[in-house]
Amino acid sequence: MLKILASKFDRGHEVLLSAGSQSNGRGGVEAARPRRLRVAVVSPFLDQSHGTERMVIQWITRLADTFEIHIYAQQVEDCDISKFVLHRIPKLPGPHLLNFLWWFAANHWRRWRDSRSKGLHFDLVYSPGTNCLDADAVTIHIVFAEFVRRVGRELKFRRNPVRLWPRLLHRRLYYRTIMFLERRVFLNPGTQLIVTAPQTSEEICRFFARTESFPVLPPGIDQCTFNPQKRSELRATAREALCLGSDRFALLLIGNDWRKKGLGTLIGALAQLTDLSLELLVAGHDDPAPFIKELHALSLQDCVRFVTPRKDVEFYFAAADAYVAPSLEDTFALPASEAMACGLPTIISARAGAAAIATNGVDALILDDPTDKRNLAHLIRSLCENSELRNRLGKNAVATARQYTWERSAQALGEVFTGILSRKRELPSV
Repeated sequence: MLKILASKFDRGHEVLLSAGSQSNGRGGVEAARPRRLRVAVVSPFLDQSHGTERMVIQWITRLADTFEIHIYAQQVEDCDISKFVLHRIPKLPGPHLLNFLWWFAANHWRRWRDSRSKGLHFDLVYSPGTNCLDADAVTIHIVFAEFVRRVGRELKFRRNPVRLWPRLLHRRLYYRTIMFLERRVFLNPGTQLIVTAPQTSEEICRFFARTESFPVLPPGIDQCTFNPQKRSELRATAREALCLGSDRFALLLIGNDWRKKGLGTLIGALAQLTDLSLELLVAGHDDPAPFIKELHALSLQDCVRFVTPRKDVEFYFAAADAYVAPSLEDTFALPASEAMACGLPTIISARAGAAAIATNGVDALILDDPTDKRNLAHLIRSLCENSELRNRLGKNAVATARQYTWERSAQALGEVFTGILSRKRELPSV
């Protein structure tokens, strides 16, 4: 099987889309310009539907004029691919863990092959997460060691019905694999670790004893897409499409891996608010089945709706009255900051990186303990019953969000890359 898949590499799966030498119109070739510094971006997939991958696309799109960027990935969507050189790696059918292991080995082999057969050498290798062992720079969007510590009880077989054991076993094996790779990658002193929120630095120190200061790169916000004006324009249409009556106070949660996003805590909070006319919209790619039984047991099946993810996510922000993100562990929680940019009153867990850009009671409400259902219910009630609080939080949130742009964030990442390259040049040759 591996031989069959590997043979695909030699049948044109590499998409070369960057300009090389060009004709000068006189039958010759113009002199080669000094080449830009060459960066390999290693990520299983890139799209705009997942927070980490959306950050990477926004960053490298803005750095494409400064660096020659090569992407090693199995799938790339939602971006102008003409700015990059794409080296496509086949996807292995089957369980996610099996494909990840294949991907991890294949991207190393592919880059080695490109260096030997094509002389394609990279000045810097960048990875969002533990996708390779030879990265010069890694952005950390979640520390799995901390996440697994927090959800450890939920991963026990005795706490889950037998029918879910195969899925649970797969999840446990995947988490153990990533934790093993975290130790290999994060403990390497030659790898520059980059975080998107200060709390991640504390976790790296606690689990991996790295005490140096790491660059902090909060992601940007697309101000043209996420703003109060667009939310106001879309609101009536969005609520009608979702059949939300004027008497319904709509809460919103967007993301993948709903357990990590704190959906369990949020459902528990709703169970204490049955006197209010609430409806929770949950958008993401997860399977809702594990939560359905709990919703029925709490008689909340009519209060929670799992909706299809949309690329125009601002549609859901327009329909909602408040955004709730009680994340157990979330290095940033990009939808929360986008909700703030729309002027949507927002509740953020202190464990979400977005809390670092917010001030409790000023531009958001911050939930100190993401497992505290009672306190979360209190915060939701305060938003539902106090229009003055909603308006004040929303107005201040817009002002806060305007400080964060993708241009500023990408420039900071480019400066980190430049610093790494400068240090590499200073190293004595072996």
